[in-house]
Amino acid sequence: MTTPFHYEPGAARGPVPPPECPAHGLGIGPGGLRRFYGPEAERDPHGLYDKLRAEHGTVAPVLLHGDVPAWLVLGHSENLHLTRTPSQFSRDSRRWRALQDGSVAPDHPLAPIFTWQPICVFADGATHERQRGAVTDSMARIDTRGVRRHVNRYSNRLVNEFCQEGRVDLVSQFAERLPMMVMCAILGMPEEYNDRMVQAARDMTRGTATAVASNAYVLQALTRLVQRRRREPADDFATWLVEHPARMNDQEVSEHLRLILIASYEATANLIANVLRMVLTDPRFRARLSGGHMTVPEAVEQTLWDEPPFTAVFGRWAVGDTELGGKQIKAGDALIVGIAPANTDPLVRPDPTADMAGNRAHLAFSGGPHECPGQDIGRAIADVGVDALLMRLPDLELAVEESELSWIGNIMGRHLVELPADFAARAPQDDKEPPSMGRPNPPRQDWEVQSAVRHTAPTPGRAPAAAPLGTTAMTTAVDEPEGTASVPTAVGRIPQQRGESAPARLWRAVSRWWSGN
Repeated sequence: MTTPFHYEPGAARGPVPPPECPAHGLGIGPGGLRRFYGPEAERDPHGLYDKLRAEHGTVAPVLLHGDVPAWLVLGHSENLHLTRTPSQFSRDSRRWRALQDGSVAPDHPLAPIFTWQPICVFADGATHERQRGAVTDSMARIDTRGVRRHVNRYSNRLVNEFCQEGRVDLVSQFAERLPMMVMCAILGMPEEYNDRMVQAARDMTRGTATAVASNAYVLQALTRLVQRRRREPADDFATWLVEHPARMNDQEVSEHLRLILIASYEATANLIANVLRMVLTDPRFRARLSGGHMTVPEAVEQTLWDEPPFTAVFGRWAVGDTELGGKQIKAGDALIVGIAPANTDPLVRPDPTADMAGNRAHLAFSGGPHECPGQDIGRAIADVGVDALLMRLPDLELAVEESELSWIGNIMGRHLVELPADFAARAPQDDKEPPSMGRPNPPRQDWEVQSAVRHTAPTPGRAPAAAPLGTTAMTTAVDEPEGTASVPTAVGRIPQQRGESAPARLWRAVSRWWSGN
């Protein structure tokens, strides 16, 4: 057993470096604890996980924004226990001791993430079951095939906007826009889709100075939607929540819509960008995908292991004094579900480069009773979106060196700033039709039996005694001797055949060779 944090809010602590000190850039804070924010955490999160694992094991003390202490859970089994045991680790953020003693202010950069709301992610027990039941029941009403058709259409619409230019930023022009278009349609607010909504959704999870304002913008749009659906029900997700037997009030519905919109958008936008980055930067990955040895859904699952869209989830709060991973956790301590470090835990994945095909033991969607209920929708958007893009632009190539790519990180994850790609310019497609690599070649109608084309028979040396089976609809009673009854033929079903075609002659030669003649 090791002791809890040396650094507690208000407690005596070691010297704090001044703001201009280089130590700030090294990610070391009060008490010698590593910061889970700032340049080091954003630039090399996997390197930070390795350092924390080497120094502390499977559960490590870290500092959040404002140098507020928390525990980062690194081990796979420890994260499973954390997410599956709500009796020990609650989702109710009001238990956080830092909130109770005033160490964390209401305008904290992470406030949109941890501020308690009357929604299922902050509830346990019966309240969680009631609210979560309304969400999952409404999710079950979504027509997945219909969603896939929408994704395909929206994907082609986005590609049409840049396909004639020969260059695209796959992050800002595709990965960030497609999920918001689809989610706004699912929720029932397609008119609210715009660049401001996309920017606000990204901003509110980054811990920026504008995160609170971005959160308010999104919530206002959703509140308008709920009020409209109370008056004018429709066949959409917002109406299903409003009318659900759980009888959620307007605030509950609005907050749950916000949760679903932001979580689905952020996860799916990151997932699409990460899959496309792997396609453009890893020759083996692309070869397996283009060669048919890997499907797009399999590529998505591999990406969920290697670059999960959420690297961490904040948070859980200890119900009482307990122990996890050899560390003494005090009541009211905050804990972070470490998704990315759990996926690279040496105990479950000794070789981080290993192919994880067919293995869904990753924690990309968390676990336990709070596991993401919309993960199948996210997978569908990524699967269909990436497939539609690669079908339209199979010659995509990274337009810069891989070393020039950069990320923006936050406590919950990191995402690519840009993913510039080149391709051969081409004309737009009708976005009402499925993507196509081109029209198929016309069928060879000169020898196929099902052809509707009639051919002229070669002139025989002498008239046959009886009409051949292949006589066409042009054969009538006037061609027969007087007094002879008309014989039914396969008129209209089998076209008149001409002399032996090249395929037939080839098959006859092969048959003679096979029989030894």
